[in-house]
Amino acid sequence: MQFTNAISEQRTSLSSNRWMQFFLLVFFSVWISTLIGTSDMSNWLLENALVIMFLVFLVVSYRHYQFSDLSYLLICIYLCLHVYGSKYTYAENPFGYWLQDALGTARNPYDRLVHFSFGFLLAYPMREVFLNWLKFPVWVSWALPIEITLSVSGLYELIEWAVADLFFPAQGAAYLGTQGDIWDAQKDMFLATLGAILATTIVSTIKKSFRIERAER
Repeated sequence: MQFTNAISEQRTSLSSNRWMQFFLLVFFSVWISTLIGTSDMSNWLLENALVIMFLVFLVVSYRHYQFSDLSYLLICIYLCLHVYGSKYTYAENPFGYWLQDALGTARNPYDRLVHFSFGFLLAYPMREVFLNWLKFPVWVSWALPIEITLSVSGLYELIEWAVADLFFPAQGAAYLGTQGDIWDAQKDMFLATLGAILATTIVSTIKKSFRIERAER
């Protein structure tokens, strides 16, 4: 079964793409399980509002541009991490507590993991959009994922503030999950941007190594 990446010329339709079907099955299974077992329904709804908008974007854009299997895999992993966080709230996430014990951190770091994953896992799909769909220059396609990750992270922190302080103050503490850290927003933005920088660096290094290897043959 073929597995495509950003430079693959062909795409397989959903009806015959087993990879895509598998990704959808995994995501919706995780998503439904988080809804059934959530400890805070109001928080679950707040956390998943952006997930629903993102899914709508993927469905609507599918007619005009189909991502590669690799991009859909990365998107699937990120969405699974995010919705799993909404099941218990980020600050009370069981996997985060395990990480806290394993790493010896002073707080539950699950939210940090998801913010880092936002940049690390979604930089590649963003680059694919700019390079293949919008036909931007190559250097722009490398730079924009990092810049957009930083911008979206900042916008998300503003949305979190508005939701928690203005619209749903009763759910504010659970939704923000700052755990007493006054620099929580800044650290989240930094980790997301760092993730995007690492992802683009890794992809760039792999592409360069392949070019050198081909030139030596």
